[in-house]
Amino acid sequence: MESLPCKGCRGLCCGPVPITKDELKKIKKKIQSMPKKLREELKNQPRMPGTCIFYDEKKDGCGIYSARPSICQAFGYYKNLACFRNPKVASNRNYVAKDSPVGILSVDFTWKDFI
Repeated sequence: MESLPCKGCRGLCCGPVPITKDELKKIKKKIQSMPKKLREELKNQPRMPGTCIFYDEKKDGCGIYSARPSICQAFGYYKNLACFRNPKVASNRNYVAKDSPVGILSVDFTWKDFI
């Protein structure tokens, strides 16, 4: 799979992020396993409005990459989730979630739900 040109986007594509019940559990586990200093640095970063609460401005990427939701993993590779910087990577298929979301990161779930 061709990689996306994500560096320099500042997380503009990272939101809104619907998550499932299983993804919520996985993210909670990831956040709670982070060293406190790293968790606090990620939590307290300023972000572009509407950007996911886990976008790491300093590292210019996902702060929970190994636990990122399926929609984030699919981004750029489906017609309805095409990357504006490299739309040719997207297939002709639309992304359809396997499970129903329980909420949206940054709206229904904020940092207080993870620490």
